[in-house]
Amino acid sequence: MLNNFESFDNSETAAKKDIVIQDRVELLSAHMYKQFLNYQHSTVNTNEIFSRMIDCLNIVSENMKQSFSSRGVTTQNIYVESDSVKSVSVINILWNTISFTTRCNFEPQVLSRDDGRNIPSNRIMALKGNYNELMQGVKDHDEEMTKLLENEIASLYIPPDETQKCIFKVKYSGQEFTLNQTDAPREVVLKVVEIVCGSNVYHKDGSVRTFTV
Repeated sequence: MLNNFESFDNSETAAKKDIVIQDRVELLSAHMYKQFLNYQHSTVNTNEIFSRMIDCLNIVSENMKQSFSSRGVTTQNIYVESDSVKSVSVINILWNTISFTTRCNFEPQVLSRDDGRNIPSNRIMALKGNYNELMQGVKDHDEEMTKLLENEIASLYIPPDETQKCIFKVKYSGQEFTLNQTDAPREVVLKVVEIVCGSNVYHKDGSVRTFTV
């Protein structure tokens, strides 16, 4: 009889454990489902914005060609190249090369704010250099993110709600702007092109040597 009671107690304990597991798993799955939905919606908004950014890049390229052509400068090194799925676009303007990419959205991510908020968002990164050349030899997402961050000029963070504003962060100056999703493609393209093409390329100094006479 004692063994039967022990068996009953064990079954009751096991059932309680199962309920605890079920409840906690349900909380986790609800949290992850919300992340999943935010990621899906942010991806839709990101793809739309990136497509319009490519249109803006083409307009910038054509205007650059016209401007330099009128000054008697050859324009063969002014062009835009985009991949077939519209995840990378590269603009070359004479000696300057800038890339824009959405290939940093491997999973649901949030943008941390100083006030403690975590804003679900996808990201469009602007890079100095040609994305395809920068990624040569890269084997996984970790290596890819390292290369992206090393060459980052600025990033646009796009929320899941299309009525919410995007956050545009410029890496080197630390500036931050809020942009509505309608104006963001144009403003980001122009700002990044202005940053790169409006700056100077400085001569590099070699190591200092001490000479004796």
